[in-house]
Amino acid sequence: MKSVYIAELSRHVGSEVLLQGWLYNKRSSGKVRFVLVRDGTGLVQGVVTSDADPTVFALADSLPQEASLRMRGTVRAEPRAPGGVEVSVTHIEPVHVPATPFPIGLKEHGTGFLMDHRHLWIRMRRQAPILRIRDGVLWAIRSFFRERGFVATESPVLVGTSVEGTTTLFPLDYFGAPAYLSQSGQLYLEATCAALGKVYWIGPVFRAEKSKTRRHLIEFWMAEAEQAFLDHDGNLALQEALVRHVVEVTAAEHSRDLAELERDPAVLLRAVAEPFSRVTYHEAVSLVQAAGVEMEAGDDFGAPAEDALSQHFGRPVFVERFPAAIKPFYMKRDPEQPDLALCADLIAPEGYGEIIGGSQRVDAEEELLRQLDEAGLSGEPYRWYLDLRRWGAVPHSGFGLGVERTIQWIAGIPHIRETIPFPRTLDRLYP
Repeated sequence: MKSVYIAELSRHVGSEVLLQGWLYNKRSSGKVRFVLVRDGTGLVQGVVTSDADPTVFALADSLPQEASLRMRGTVRAEPRAPGGVEVSVTHIEPVHVPATPFPIGLKEHGTGFLMDHRHLWIRMRRQAPILRIRDGVLWAIRSFFRERGFVATESPVLVGTSVEGTTTLFPLDYFGAPAYLSQSGQLYLEATCAALGKVYWIGPVFRAEKSKTRRHLIEFWMAEAEQAFLDHDGNLALQEALVRHVVEVTAAEHSRDLAELERDPAVLLRAVAEPFSRVTYHEAVSLVQAAGVEMEAGDDFGAPAEDALSQHFGRPVFVERFPAAIKPFYMKRDPEQPDLALCADLIAPEGYGEIIGGSQRVDAEEELLRQLDEAGLSGEPYRWYLDLRRWGAVPHSGFGLGVERTIQWIAGIPHIRETIPFPRTLDRLYP
């Protein structure tokens, strides 16, 4: 008999099926045994009655948590069961029976213990839906860019220059030469943008930030895009369309996973139904101060300030035109206010913080050289980047979306470490 997946069972009501998976939990009630089986696509309850083969009944009693098995039975509708169906079991075949108890029981464990056993923790009922939502978010990002004619490209992970400042670089020895783990693929996307017009990539980046907040990872994934002949306002419109698309697609395609996490898709859809709010940096500072959060003009936004803005607007909000002095060298200045950069951060609602940073890029060689000098950076490592302004320079813009922070918001996860299979944090390099 050909096996089917648990996610497909609603299409097989009344039919006999073969399932292959792992025993997640079991319980008994009189002469009935219930086995909860998972296969990566979902959970289903198998019901074994005393009328079943005695061997099957005994196995339903004796198999331990995370034993792998094949289970055969008839699918029946059961609105109270996970997925709306359950299986009347007629046959169980063990594939592997663990000799020792599974370390993660169906009880509360400390975070440190769970992180030490992250390779096993990802099997648990709450973790699997989060990782399926992650897959859905990544596919939604790709479909958005593909539908709009963007070309998927790549940026190197090993680089010789800084993008977001030297204080958060991971240094490496590259056969005797200094090198770093990339903080962003942006500079390289600007090069491929000049070749292909509209480009994006999704890949890992690294920030050596000594931060332990619930929003920070050392290694995380970015979805970055660059487009030629795109100005600041067009850049914000593109970002808004992307976020709305990702939320709508994920809410539609992962409603069951969101339900497992007790996350109401309607809350997400309401947040993106209206145009996103926009405020200038200085307007945002005033709002933060009015909310009683300590902040001065010229400061960057910390978590308390972002939370205040999130609470004030109740939907995604762009904070634009930051002081150029606190932003990277590559951002174009506002021609009407040269002390401001044509940039914006997108703050997610519900206190999930910044999920996108973007800007219009400097497109003139003289301007870029001046801003490198102002930032105290030598032009020598950026010779190739300056070349982009010497031949065929055009107005262009781009942005980077933090994949894990976006998943954290969509899934309603308190801590970012659960949004990636194997998180790297300030004190975590194992497993």
